[in-house]
Amino acid sequence: MRVIVIGQDKLAYFLGKHFVAKDYALTLIISRRDEALALSHKLSATVLCGDGSEPAVLEDAGAYRADVLLALTGQDENNLVACQIAQKRFGVPRTIALVNDPANQAVFRQLGVSVAFSATEILGQLIEQQTDYKDIKSLIPVADGDVHLAEITLQPDSPAVAQSLKDLNLQAAIITCIVREGKVMIPKGSSQLQAGDRLIVISQAGAYEAAYQVIMGDIS
Repeated sequence: MRVIVIGQDKLAYFLGKHFVAKDYALTLIISRRDEALALSHKLSATVLCGDGSEPAVLEDAGAYRADVLLALTGQDENNLVACQIAQKRFGVPRTIALVNDPANQAVFRQLGVSVAFSATEILGQLIEQQTDYKDIKSLIPVADGDVHLAEITLQPDSPAVAQSLKDLNLQAAIITCIVREGKVMIPKGSSQLQAGDRLIVISQAGAYEAAYQVIMGDIS
């Protein structure tokens, strides 16, 4: 896979390191010359110094052959322009953009960016999940936020303990996997839950509070 990353600082480095480890053909576009030089010594990748929203720079980066472009700068307008040029001029099939202002996220999607994510929104969700749901290890929005994926650990006093899945009124949610004593189980309606079970739960956005209360009890 051929990947272009337009970024800065440690984010570009750690992502670049990850992609190199996967044997991707990686090109980094860095705006600051000193950072570009440092990364060229640290990573087995092509590193260019320039503005990733400039067509000439994208052409030098081989955008016409890229499978995906990631625009991760601190300027939303630059990220959006880079993604649009990559798609419309060079035919890059997939673009991913960091949206620094969450209010711009819908605009990015409307203008054709494949994936637009807001670090502010993600951090807010992480804080909320840690504050509100002590037994939930992860709460991840997928499908543009319409669906949530979570891992819940059943406590001895959880009302779902000793219950069969068919007897739980989860409504717009489903338990897709049970991890018990390190073993993965594909649940059936007759599967009975035990304290210590780790449950993988998929729910519709807006419905997970009711579903998790069925499983865990009082979540306040």
